[in-house]
Amino acid sequence: MPPSPGSTTAHTRTGTAFGPGSGTARVPRVTGRLATLVEEIRAVVALGLPPDVTARLVGKKLTPQLGAADLLTSAQCQGDPDHYRQHLLHAEDDGSFSLVALVWLPGQCTPVHDHVAWCVTGVHTGEEHERRYRLLPAAAPGRRARLVATEDVVNAPGAVCGFAPPGDIHRVRNGGTRRAISLHVYGADVSRLGSSVRRVYDVPADA
Repeated sequence: MPPSPGSTTAHTRTGTAFGPGSGTARVPRVTGRLATLVEEIRAVVALGLPPDVTARLVGKKLTPQLGAADLLTSAQCQGDPDHYRQHLLHAEDDGSFSLVALVWLPGQCTPVHDHVAWCVTGVHTGEEHERRYRLLPAAAPGRRARLVATEDVVNAPGAVCGFAPPGDIHRVRNGGTRRAISLHVYGADVSRLGSSVRRVYDVPADA
């Protein structure tokens, strides 16, 4: 989901972090634990499996790293009082995947959106509240399509979910009382695309 120049280590370019409501964040370095995670994700992506299978396998690599105190640097855990903040952690040179950390202060949220590629998310600290939607086509000429909420999920620390378009429309917010941090792996290079978001939905939606 959701910029600023940052320098990283091998296989990670200087890049920008993005998404709806994004902020800017310097990336000072990659921890050893994060470097190991990147290597494991790289090995999965190199298998060339279907997007949904890739997302599931990447999720298995991400799960054991969540909550570890040495996964992120202190700078990569900093939020922004005005909107949720994204830190670019890694962008693969061949564009096959990228990894970001999202930092959410209480009440911060995304618009309703979907994604350009498969995605895996994992909650590092705090809780994320997610509402998932299904797009209903216009019922008749002159009528508008609308979004129907299909599921509300509270993602607790350690929770991991993966998905691939289509069927990936959602909105995420921090509905708790403390900072939340999540890691997101995308099957695309968000530093080149400018965002992981394919579309923000400006149609009637269940609240």
